[in-house]
Amino acid sequence: MYHKEIKIVDCTVRDGGLMNKWQFSDDFVKSVYNACVEAGVDYMEIGYKSSETAYSRIENGAWKFCEENDLRRIVGDNPSNTKISTMLDIGRIELDQIKPKKESIIDMMRVACYVHQMDKAIYHAEYCLDKGYEATINLMSVSTVNERDLDEALNDVSKSNVPIFYLVDSFGNMYCEHIETLARKYKNALPGKTIGIHAHNNMQLAFSNTITSIIEGITMLDSTFLGLGRGAGNCPTELLMAFLKNPKYRMLPVLQSIQDHILPLQKQIDWGYHIPYMISGSLNEHPKRAMEWMDSDRKDDFVAFLKNMHDKEILE
Repeated sequence: MYHKEIKIVDCTVRDGGLMNKWQFSDDFVKSVYNACVEAGVDYMEIGYKSSETAYSRIENGAWKFCEENDLRRIVGDNPSNTKISTMLDIGRIELDQIKPKKESIIDMMRVACYVHQMDKAIYHAEYCLDKGYEATINLMSVSTVNERDLDEALNDVSKSNVPIFYLVDSFGNMYCEHIETLARKYKNALPGKTIGIHAHNNMQLAFSNTITSIIEGITMLDSTFLGLGRGAGNCPTELLMAFLKNPKYRMLPVLQSIQDHILPLQKQIDWGYHIPYMISGSLNEHPKRAMEWMDSDRKDDFVAFLKNMHDKEILE
């Protein structure tokens, strides 16, 4: 499975921060960054670029905002071969807060959106391109999007200057057949553009679905150390490296960071395979209810959670 055009985008801090509001120590973030650099990871998504009018600095750590002084405290002023990425959510950032690339150590801005926001996502991504950044659009929750709306969104993206478009399994609901179908649809609709994948692990298929996407020609691969991410987490970076067998990647620095920083975090945060996350994934539901259940004293009452989710469906 060696393909020289494949790029790994490690999202450990950005996606993992959804579990603890980005309250990571500098040592933790530096460990992940240094490991990415030493391991040859192509991009590290270090957090979100958000407005303080949308989110509280008291509740959220620095990586929800990714200000330059915080970034430079981790990365320093000397660029490495590992590029820095941040994510923008539509409506949660004022575009005039985005500095020109020459004033920032951020390399890539990823614009996350829902299908009804595609026109705004294109505007945001092209704004970032004009500022000198690389840019992607990550269409979230595609497992809930009807075909007509998806076709219209892809048509809009095809006419844009945005070079990278992501297949995102937000709810961890998809099987390989879904990935195959969507990957082919995206590639046919977006000739000349790069396609990426961001998979969640609710059904224990994030790694498998990422492999399927590679077979279908997807080349931007999101992953996280030990799968750390929202709810069930993501495709593990170390597992992906073991599969790719690409000599530019070195697993040892990743394992060192996992051993020193990620494993101890498991005593505080319940990410990864847990039955409430499996249930929400199987029902094609956002994991927020499962996350609330996991934070309660009933987290091991799987039967009650399933009944709770079915009662919700009946009420709706």
